[in-house]
Amino acid sequence: MRYSDKLLLISGTAHTELSRKISEELDIPLCDAHVGRFPDGEIDIKINDDIRGGDCFVLQPLCPPVNENWVELLLLLDCLKRASAGRITAVMPYYGYARKDRKDEGRVPISAKVVANTLSRSGADRVLTLDMHAAQIQGFYDIPVDHLYAKPVLLDAIRGLDIEDPVIVSPDVGGIKMARSYAKALGEGADLAIVDKRRISGSEIEVEHMIGEVDGRNVIIVDDMISTGGSISEAARICKENGAKSVMLAVSHAVLCGPAIQRLDACPADRILVTDTIPRHGASPKKLELVTVAPLFAKAIRNLHESKSLSVLFDSLDD
Repeated sequence: MRYSDKLLLISGTAHTELSRKISEELDIPLCDAHVGRFPDGEIDIKINDDIRGGDCFVLQPLCPPVNENWVELLLLLDCLKRASAGRITAVMPYYGYARKDRKDEGRVPISAKVVANTLSRSGADRVLTLDMHAAQIQGFYDIPVDHLYAKPVLLDAIRGLDIEDPVIVSPDVGGIKMARSYAKALGEGADLAIVDKRRISGSEIEVEHMIGEVDGRNVIIVDDMISTGGSISEAARICKENGAKSVMLAVSHAVLCGPAIQRLDACPADRILVTDTIPRHGASPKKLELVTVAPLFAKAIRNLHESKSLSVLFDSLDD
């Protein structure tokens, strides 16, 4: 694929604050783009800068309102394609519809595949995202998908707290791989434990028991997202009931829908670390602390533009 040395950043309206931070990290201004609405609510887009032949990165997480942000991203991609952009990368710090990645019962869609199809056909030449809920979604694409991890960002924040005698806890069996990678990165002394639970419905869970030892330890519960907050709040409660000295949550995406804020305020977690992949509007949990992923995405964008490896960013931002 041929494109010029011109690196261009185009921001949608989903998370303008994160787009601005990435722009500052790269020391490259955001393109002059009008992304507005017609009186009837339809999306109106115009790029006012010359992007012909440029290496374009469209910054737009698929966070709530998901459908609005999804269509906006598709129209931005189409706009760039028709303006003769050299290469177009859809940068989605949060990948929406990732939880519907398979047909787990009759007469349901595979929504993640629909997202993949529409992005590819609207003009995306590659996708850059972080901590997909289901990593196998990468296989839905016939274009390159670069999958980053929030682990180096959250680990830097965790190490800065100098936590003694830590134990990494997965709130469910599905998160064991992520939890193990955190425990390994923290080094010797960081053990692994698992909260074994049974899910009753999409919003209700029934916790069974703890696998591993947390008594007298400082617990760090890691997960890829907090949606309604039920699962991780129950995990924090079980850890405390099993003798944990303190409980901290470290999560990639703070979706925080439904009763999430009330549940997190009521749960016994002492600190809640989340990244800023999703903008915070209105109320937030009292113990919430944001850690920015702007340096991570800035380095990934720079490496992609210069045809360098991204795997160096999987464990550390210093490379």
